[in-house]
Amino acid sequence: MTTTFQRQNIFCKSGLWRRLCLSCVIWHASFCLAQQPTPAVVRQPATDGKVWGALIYATTDADKLTGSAEQMPTTPQDLPARLAKVFAPYTHFEIIGQHLQDVFREYESWVVPSRDLFLKIDSKGPAEDGGMNLHLQVWREQQVVAKADAILRAGSPLFIGGPKWRGGQLLFVLELRKK
Repeated sequence: MTTTFQRQNIFCKSGLWRRLCLSCVIWHASFCLAQQPTPAVVRQPATDGKVWGALIYATTDADKLTGSAEQMPTTPQDLPARLAKVFAPYTHFEIIGQHLQDVFREYESWVVPSRDLFLKIDSKGPAEDGGMNLHLQVWREQQVVAKADAILRAGSPLFIGGPKWRGGQLLFVLELRKK
């Protein structure tokens, strides 16, 4: 029994036991780290800018408005005056739905202000003078109702006249926002 005790002391005094234990711990840690899955790097697609889209109800009779018009702090203040100038004889306008959307480079983007009427945007790259070249598709439920190519510039919204609705007309407004 005494010899075994002495052997253990000699083994511990030489530091061999400590080195062996430390080697095992290091090997085990490196093995475990090597087995861990590397987290996937999620890259966001590049954007060409942001667009604000709104579905608007235009009418000549203020009594037909629901009074629940959505407001957005970034809604252009002169929007009703511009709409009245373009879509005469309508004088009253109400935002039914709106959406702020990134326009992705090489990917389609969707402006969805309502469940039934929405806009698909494909960026065709930057335009001269800071605008954006776009291919637009207006969708009603599962069907494309209009297609157009347009250049959208900040401060110059695009107005799209939609179908007649409740004695008035639906309008789609699209405006480029800063990146």
